[in-house]
Amino acid sequence: MPEIKKIIECVPNFSEGRNQTNIEKIVGPFRGQKGVKMLDYQSDEDHNRMVVTVVGEPQALKTAVIAAIGSAIEVIDMSTHQGQHPRMGAIDVVPFIPIKNVSMKEAIAFSKEVAQEAAKKFALPVFLYERSASRPERENLANIRKGQFEGMADKIKQPEWKPDFGPVKLHPTAGATALGARMPLVAYNVNLDSDNIEIANAIAKKVRHINGGLRYCKGLGIELKDRGLVQVSMNLTDFTQTAIYRAFELIKVEARRYGVNVVGSEIVGLVPMEALMDTAAYYLGLEKFSVDQVLESRIWE
Repeated sequence: MPEIKKIIECVPNFSEGRNQTNIEKIVGPFRGQKGVKMLDYQSDEDHNRMVVTVVGEPQALKTAVIAAIGSAIEVIDMSTHQGQHPRMGAIDVVPFIPIKNVSMKEAIAFSKEVAQEAAKKFALPVFLYERSASRPERENLANIRKGQFEGMADKIKQPEWKPDFGPVKLHPTAGATALGARMPLVAYNVNLDSDNIEIANAIAKKVRHINGGLRYCKGLGIELKDRGLVQVSMNLTDFTQTAIYRAFELIKVEARRYGVNVVGSEIVGLVPMEALMDTAAYYLGLEKFSVDQVLESRIWE
């Protein structure tokens, strides 16, 4: 019988979005590797952050991810890093998503294997998060990252915030990393025609779940200084429950009270087709629409 191929997706976030030479060095290990395919990488100067999307067979993917972590540690110095996006490390977060012939249980075990190896090889403190979390308060990345790089040196010494792997101290230049298994999410940002960060923060507070907003939404306000705008930056952690259109419409409603308008939105990285179909069906008022009506989905059956 032919071997059943297992495929896992990884979407590592690196704290580098400005230096193209450094960016290329970080993504280098994902290029031209057997059993690994880099689907996308996007960097943002305001966030000073890069999001990579890569898929691969487990062992090949692990080798590439470990190498990319090593490259990031070489070129990123968190002691001088500045950016709009919250961060606690050079390799800020490394999620693994089961894609094909891989169960969530297997993805969790795989994430722990990678975390242990990276921590040992680079003397890097690693926290397990989402489905891999060792305790409930570590499931939410925001809880782990609270205090950011500048506050982690003291936080990590507290018994309740001892890393799952690696030393009980911050890496001097690479900080700390969160790593775990999760379901697919949509990184979705909405831009406002204002330069007032307080307005973006207020709207983000109304939208995100932790403050009573949408159940599967995390959000914060971010300044886009080069454009003179502010942004509500979100992670939709389960798009089947909190749809893109729902987040978009709620932001428009909340923006009205401040007299500002939505001027655009963006998706960072890749997005499941189902998430876009759901939104298209809502705005077009489509009835009984399904993926079987999408031409490309039938061509590649």
